[in-house]
Amino acid sequence: MAARARPATGFVSQPDPRTVGYFARGRQMIAGNLMFAGHLVAAPDRALWELDAPDDGFLDEIHSFAWLDDLAAVGDAKARALAQDWLWDWIARYGRGAGHGWTPELTGRRVIRWIQHALFLLRGQDAAAAEAYYQALAAQTVFLSRRWQGTSPGLPRFEALTGLLYAGLSIEGMETRAEPARQAIAAECARQIDDQGGIPTRNPEELLEVFTLLTWASAALEEVHQTPEPAHAQAIERIAPTLRSLRHCDGGLARFHGGGRGLDGRLDQALAASGIKARQAEGLAMGFARLSSPRCTVILDAAPPPKGRASGRAHASTLAFELTSGRRPLIVNCGAGGQFGEDWRRAGRATPSHSSLSLQGYSSARLAPKRWIGLRQRELLEDIPTHVPIQQANPRRMQRLEAGHDGYVRLNGLTHARSLELPRDGRALRGEDYLVALDGPAKKRFDKAMDAQRLSGLNFDIRFHLHPDVDAALDLGGNAVSLALRSGEIWVFRYEGKVTLDLEPSVFLEKGRMRPRATKQIVLSGRAMDYTTRIRWSLSKAQDTALAVRDLATDDLDQEFLS
Repeated sequence: MAARARPATGFVSQPDPRTVGYFARGRQMIAGNLMFAGHLVAAPDRALWELDAPDDGFLDEIHSFAWLDDLAAVGDAKARALAQDWLWDWIARYGRGAGHGWTPELTGRRVIRWIQHALFLLRGQDAAAAEAYYQALAAQTVFLSRRWQGTSPGLPRFEALTGLLYAGLSIEGMETRAEPARQAIAAECARQIDDQGGIPTRNPEELLEVFTLLTWASAALEEVHQTPEPAHAQAIERIAPTLRSLRHCDGGLARFHGGGRGLDGRLDQALAASGIKARQAEGLAMGFARLSSPRCTVILDAAPPPKGRASGRAHASTLAFELTSGRRPLIVNCGAGGQFGEDWRRAGRATPSHSSLSLQGYSSARLAPKRWIGLRQRELLEDIPTHVPIQQANPRRMQRLEAGHDGYVRLNGLTHARSLELPRDGRALRGEDYLVALDGPAKKRFDKAMDAQRLSGLNFDIRFHLHPDVDAALDLGGNAVSLALRSGEIWVFRYEGKVTLDLEPSVFLEKGRMRPRATKQIVLSGRAMDYTTRIRWSLSKAQDTALAVRDLATDDLDQEFLS
């Protein structure tokens, strides 16, 4: 029905392109090497829409038209010709409402790119092609105006509404759609953005994408001399300090609850566009605690996981942490593995895939059976920690935090607690992990669990996943691990307590790669025999490591993709 909309005839105004594209990826597309959702397809002589898609993620990416950013980054005649061929081929095949791409979030993403890159796309096209382009834009605008409410709250809905706002402000004949979109964006900001500047999914990368859309919408309104609603502007003001707190000193975001480090340059661009320079006050940022020095950052998940519909991609990562030194990540979480298949997606959500403690092989939260969430089947989290107390202290010489969670109490009565200390010079991180039965009922559960194990103790593992660029080796007769960073820094891991230390294989699940990257993990394994078990450990720079390493080494290009 939307495809029967009256065709638009041109633009009233056109927002400037604000998306970040990658020149190298655009050149690869021109050469016929297409990489979407982690899948590389060599198709130099085939149309994009004739490819056999490996999965729905691949289809989502090509129908979103986000690849226009990469071709526009190249910007030459070959890039323009390819973009035009693919766009008008899409109009011919799907422009009347058929196909995978007709969901509100994908349509919103697509409309934004079509409008931002209109000059790039329409150059050299005849009147018939331009008419088809405007007809397709009008159809998608009408579709968004009728269907945006049917998409899931959060990022999908913000994508749909921002696309609708762009179209209403830009396209002749669609002006009446702009004001409802402006009001709806403000209403979603009031519902979805909390006082900490966070969102229900607690996914830092998703928060960045929401923030980016809100800044784009705000700029588009200001360009036509309109102002965002107060709730819209206030959401931008709350999110900016939170994102600064969730960013490591290398510029990447903390990787929690299905999010990656974020596209290079996206966060800096969004923060600059917002004009908000405030930083997070003391306390949590979207449930994450931060310890930092000039050259070292530690970010810890210090709140219950998302619950209900918001937990469809959430991880059992309570009390997991990441550590970055200078430009080099050291301790990481494995990340989200959805692009590598269902098994990797499930594995990435489990506690053992995070730098935290797992007890008796269980995660701190469990995956429920699949259920339909919107147009996708999701496994929500259940049996999540409900009580996650935290105390933070920031004295002049030492930053300290203590946190705990009750995710294992119902299983065996034990509470997991973790304390971290980071000195102001950032040369060491000292930690302690506790397993404690806090009260009478908890002790009874512990005793029952011990009986089931014939008093042999409850096994636990404390894992520290290493970034793939870290070279790790056992040291001091197997009682320590030496960690060498590409910057030249040497860190040493040590421990105290009745545990065994092992250096085991691990994986790093990174977006944009074709396969998981092999890496290693430090594992402290032991058994809880009493009502209280305590393990101390430390990560410290070797004494001969300079106070400030001049890290000018250029990272290797991703030859897996560019070769």
